[in-house]
Amino acid sequence: MYDDDTPVFVISVAAQLSGLHPQTLRAYDRLGLVSPDRAVGRGRRYSARDVAQLRQVQRLSQEEGINLAGIKRILDLENQVEALQERLAEVLDELAAMSAAMTQRVAEAHASHRRDLVPLRQAAVLSWQTAPLSASSGRVPGARAAGNASAAGTDTSATD
Repeated sequence: MYDDDTPVFVISVAAQLSGLHPQTLRAYDRLGLVSPDRAVGRGRRYSARDVAQLRQVQRLSQEEGINLAGIKRILDLENQVEALQERLAEVLDELAAMSAAMTQRVAEAHASHRRDLVPLRQAAVLSWQTAPLSASSGRVPGARAAGNASAAGTDTSATD
C-alpha cells in the first residue's frame, strides 16, 4: 500500500525513527538537506526514504566529521548519480528497442529478396596467345588490314 516515498510520518515520529531532535529536522529542512512533503495544514510529512536520509546525514556528521555544507554536496551528487543512472537505463531500453526494430527490418528486407535469381559466381578465364609474325610483311598471318595504320607506322592497306 505504501512505498518508501509515501509521506506518512509526522515530525515527532520521524525524529524518533531517526534518533534526532525535531528542531534538528526543522534545521535540516531549512538547509535543504532533507525536504519532506507538506500536509494540507503545512505540517511536515516524512517518508521512509526521508528517515533513511536523516540517518545518513547524522552518520556523516557525527561519525565522519563532515560539515553540513559537505553533506549537502554529497547528497546532491548522490541524487545526480541516481538521476543519471535512471536516464542511462531509459537510453539503454530505447537502444534495445531500436536494435530490435532494425533487426526486424533487416530480416524483412532479406525475406523480400527474390530467391529465383541466383548470382553467377564463376569467373571466365581468357587466354591470350600471340601468333608468329610473317617474315615478309611483319604482320600476323591471316590478319586482315582495315585500312588503318599499324602500330609500327607501316601502311597496311594491302591485303594478304
